[in-house]
Amino acid sequence: MFDIGWQELFIISVLAIIVIGPKDLPQALRTVTAVVRKMRGLAREFQSGVDDLVREAELDGIKSEIDKVRRFDFEQEVKKEVDPTGILTEDFDPADFAREIKQRVDGDPPSKSQSAASDPEQISKPEPVPEQDPEPTADPQSQNERKH
Repeated sequence: MFDIGWQELFIISVLAIIVIGPKDLPQALRTVTAVVRKMRGLAREFQSGVDDLVREAELDGIKSEIDKVRRFDFEQEVKKEVDPTGILTEDFDPADFAREIKQRVDGDPPSKSQSAASDPEQISKPEPVPEQDPEPTADPQSQNERKH
């Protein structure tokens, strides 16, 4: 605690005997000892109070992290990463898709509320383009290469 050597203790003892006197010295030592104990107890209590505040502050930080994780919406984060503009969500509604699949599995006809775009039978298919023969060229050598 204090860096007091034997020489300093000897000087303090001689001064205490001279100032206080040998008769009252034991009572003075008990009083000094009680004051030192009281000061150590107060310091210990203060230190434990500071430690409790530090622990509470750390717990508050941990609690806020837990609340942040608890409020994390995984589905929303995936949507934000996969479709940040929202175009895919507008074009594809999973609820309608699931309802359509269920109706097909059950064999129910599609309801009137479904749009024509969601019914594959109503979607117009492009007509196949007939194959065209290449136009004849004036170069007979290139025509011979095509035949072979």
